[in-house]
Amino acid sequence: MSDRSKLLIATRNAGKLRELSELLGDLPHELVSLDDVGILREVEETGRTFEENAALKAEAYCKLSGLLTLADDSGLEVDALGGEPGVRSARYAGADATDAQRVDALLRNLGDAAPQDRSARFRCVIAIAAPRRRTELYSGSCEGRIVSEPRGLNGFGYDPIFHFTELGMTMAELPPETKNRVSHRSEAVKKAARALRSRHR
Repeated sequence: MSDRSKLLIATRNAGKLRELSELLGDLPHELVSLDDVGILREVEETGRTFEENAALKAEAYCKLSGLLTLADDSGLEVDALGGEPGVRSARYAGADATDAQRVDALLRNLGDAAPQDRSARFRCVIAIAAPRRRTELYSGSCEGRIVSEPRGLNGFGYDPIFHFTELGMTMAELPPETKNRVSHRSEAVKKAARALRSRHR
C-alpha cells in the first residue's frame, strides 16, 4: 500500500490508539501507529489549548513521517477546579503518573464539593495534517459530572469518575461500543472521518 493510502495515528496511549482505530476502521486508509513507522521522538505539548496541542502534534509527526497524520488532544474540564485539569489532563499528577494516580489527585483536589458543583465535560480536538495542506481541526465534547469514587472497569483515564449525564453511568461503566458512539472523541472523530472520506470521492 502506498504512503498516500496510509494514515498515521499519532499517539502512544494504548487506550486512545485502540479507540481511534475502532472509530476509524472503515476509512479507505491503512492505519499505522508511531511504532509502526519507527518514530521514537516525543512531541512536547506546549500549547495552551486543545486546538494548539492537537495541531502541534499532527504537524510535527506529519513532517517526521511524510504521511497524512491524525493527532488529538483531549482532556477533562471540571468547573469547580476552574477548568482543570484541561490540557494538563495527562500530566495532572506528574509525567509518569498512572490513570489511578491522576484520578486520586483530581478527587483529592475536588474535596467534598456538593454534587451540583461537580459539573464537568470531556473535550477532544482532532487535527489532520498532510504535506502541503492546511491543518484541519474537528472538535467534540460531552457533559457530565464527577462522582466521588471510581465506578466501572472499561475505558481509561478519568472515565471511571466521569458520570455521563445522558446515559446515567460513568464512562467506564459503558460498553466500549456505546462509548464509541457517544463520547467526545467519537464526536470529533466522526467529523474528521467525514472529511477524510470526502477526499477520496
